[in-house]
Amino acid sequence: MKFPSYSRYDSLLQAIVLPLYIGGLNWLLVGNDYWMDYRVFGIATGVLLGISFLNWYVNNIIALKINEMYPDPREYLIRAIRRFIACTISSCLHVLSLYFIYQQVVPAFDPDPGRLSLALLFTTVIVVIVVATYESIDSFDYWQQSRRQVDTLIKAQLEAELAALRQQVNPHFLFNSLNTLISLIGENPRQAEEFAEELSSVYRYLLRNNVDSLTPLSNELEFIQSYFHLLKTRHGDALSLVTEIHPGTETAQLPPLTLQLLIENAVKHNIILPDQPLTIILTTDENRHLIVRNNLQRKPSRALSNGVGLSNILSKYRMLGQPVPTIEDDGREFRVRLPLV
Repeated sequence: MKFPSYSRYDSLLQAIVLPLYIGGLNWLLVGNDYWMDYRVFGIATGVLLGISFLNWYVNNIIALKINEMYPDPREYLIRAIRRFIACTISSCLHVLSLYFIYQQVVPAFDPDPGRLSLALLFTTVIVVIVVATYESIDSFDYWQQSRRQVDTLIKAQLEAELAALRQQVNPHFLFNSLNTLISLIGENPRQAEEFAEELSSVYRYLLRNNVDSLTPLSNELEFIQSYFHLLKTRHGDALSLVTEIHPGTETAQLPPLTLQLLIENAVKHNIILPDQPLTIILTTDENRHLIVRNNLQRKPSRALSNGVGLSNILSKYRMLGQPVPTIEDDGREFRVRLPLV
């Protein structure tokens, strides 16, 4: 039979508290005869030991029920007060039952209401100590859990920031953009000038907006036009972007650089050729979700990826306490559904 356990420290506390409680309570109820007569000592100790274990586990059940009623750690005060009142009543009832049992089984036991009052007071003090100890253990466990959560969030934030930084200064993107710019300078200086301006806008946005946790959707869409202009210059008509945003959602917010990461992910992992064009579609729905989808035409030799872009987005949403985006892949289309804040 498994007894209800309130804490992993139950056995340790019992080993410390019960010997002191049994000795002190028996001395208060029985008097010096408890220590002088071995028969009285044996009987009183055995009876109180059994009742004390029963009382301890009854109080555990009471404490667990109260915890279910007040699970929020911030409700520690009302939880502790109710636990103290309920456990004190339970413990005093056990002492009263012990008082009447002693009249029947303990030799030469002399009922004394004064001694009973002291025993009830002593029991109340022990309950205060045990309840305070358990509440301290609960608070310490909650503090440790909170620290672990904070450490996890800090680690996730640092990893997300590092991942975002890697994305911002993606050497392949910069290398390809500079190569495109160099080729345009000789072929079409005017287009090269436009390309350089868009490249400057992209990196200015990358450096400025990753500091904030949220940015309006309108800002992201404006930035994506500059970013997509660079991609379009490289891939031509083989790459297209369709934007279908419902009016009124432009002021909703999302983590900055989210769209850039998703579009870069689509370009990185899919074939982009004139006879196999890649289409990226940005839409919103009635539930204030931004949906980013593209047709799937994976490269035969898929680019190495550790999921940094997607994990970065998921980490940002978790740190904001928002529902995480959902990712869908049906073999024909890849979709990411992003909650708008």
